[in-house]
Amino acid sequence: MPSIDKHVEISLKRTGKKYLEVHEWIDDPANKNARHDINAIPDNFQMFKEKYGEEAAREYVQHLSDDVKGRFGHLLEDFEKEMAAAIKYFGSK
Repeated sequence: MPSIDKHVEISLKRTGKKYLEVHEWIDDPANKNARHDINAIPDNFQMFKEKYGEEAAREYVQHLSDDVKGRFGHLLEDFEKEMAAAIKYFGSK
C-alpha cells in the first residue's frame, strides 16, 4: 500500500491539492484498520464532504482504491502471467 507521502503525491497530481488531512486520517496507526473498512465508506465520504468538500471526499475513496491496488494488484499480474503460460503450455496459442 502506498505511503502517506505517495498518496499526497498522487492527490497533488490528480487535483492540484495534497489532501494531507484525508490521508493522515485514513492511515492513522491507531485507527488504520477501522478506517479502511469498506462498510464505513458512505459515512466517511459524507464526513469528508461536509468538512473539506466533494473533491476531498472523492480523494478519500481514491485512497482506499489505491490501497486495494497496492495490496492486490500484484496478484492479478501473477495470475495473468500464469494463465498465459498455461495456455501456451497446453497448446491453445
